[in-house]
Amino acid sequence: MSITVLRIGHRPERDHRITTHAALVSRAFGADSISIWEKDEKIKKSIDSVCKRWGGNFSVYFETYKQTFKKFEGVSVHLTMYGTPFEDKIEEIKDLVFKQNKNLMVVIGAEKVPKDIYELSSYNLSVTNQPHSEISALALFLDRLFEGKEIKKEFKNAKLKIVPCEKGKNIITEEPVK
Repeated sequence: MSITVLRIGHRPERDHRITTHAALVSRAFGADSISIWEKDEKIKKSIDSVCKRWGGNFSVYFETYKQTFKKFEGVSVHLTMYGTPFEDKIEEIKDLVFKQNKNLMVVIGAEKVPKDIYELSSYNLSVTNQPHSEISALALFLDRLFEGKEIKKEFKNAKLKIVPCEKGKNIITEEPVK
């Protein structure tokens, strides 16, 4: 079972920062990879650098959404404000992913999402029916999917680790865990 995030509509000249945030949230909240439909090597370089320092195995791919859907086998969830409330379907999706071992693709938009995404996706789910950030929707969806367990995930091969503290910053440097 693997979890990938499909970022629809990345425009390199405009969306670099927000797509980087989509990748960071994907990684931190339990996804294995992100597929971005427009090639942007700066994002890949940035995320690869994060993985090298902070650990984990997370991949960045570039391909069109049609290519991604064509080769994907599993359950696809399109996060949209027009969908069914995600809390109505989250248990069903958890069953498919964790008990039936199905791959999961979470689709998030940028610019206007192509009409066929609504047909291609197994589920069209809303985190809220109000305008909001696709990044917040992704974080909430993945958090509910993993029931909050991803928050305490330890990343292997980390060179840097934050030690929680009430005030200040406490970062330790370690040799990568193998």
